[in-house]
Amino acid sequence: MSLLKVARLGHPVLRKKTRRLDVEELQSPAIQKLIDDMVDTMRETDGVGLAAPQVHESLNLLVLEVEGNAGGRAAPPVPLMVLANVRLLKPSKEMELDWEGCLSIPGLRGQVSRHRSIEVEALDRSGKKVTFKATGFHARVVQHETDHLDGTLFLDRMDDLSSLTFLEEFDRFVTKRRSGQRS
Repeated sequence: MSLLKVARLGHPVLRKKTRRLDVEELQSPAIQKLIDDMVDTMRETDGVGLAAPQVHESLNLLVLEVEGNAGGRAAPPVPLMVLANVRLLKPSKEMELDWEGCLSIPGLRGQVSRHRSIEVEALDRSGKKVTFKATGFHARVVQHETDHLDGTLFLDRMDDLSSLTFLEEFDRFVTKRRSGQRS
């Protein structure tokens, strides 16, 4: 297991459009090790997704996994997914405003409007073409991670920066408000 260093806001790799991988490169031992290390890094940092630019690799590659409790909220579990050359298709007209954070912007949360559902086309880690529909939190994670592949961060998607908050304040005020507790 190798944990990778996560690029933080300001590093140029986070603002570059990534390059696609051909099947042979995707199947190479070097990329397979990168995938394993990305999964280990995502899990170790309690993330639900991680894109290659976040670990200093400008490749169209991401991993995601939701174990049923993401960011203090109940979310349907999503098994580990490895996606390369990701394309988002047929975004729903219905949008949903919810909180997001990012391993590359540690300690901050903000509200971002995302499509409620999307169709996804990509390659899995073996190079096989996969298509699926993602809804709710799963769709949000896919859109967030795919943004990284285009050099976009969740801050760029915020319509109103007044919701931007430090994680400690989010836990103190927003999480309590969600659960009905008083602060």
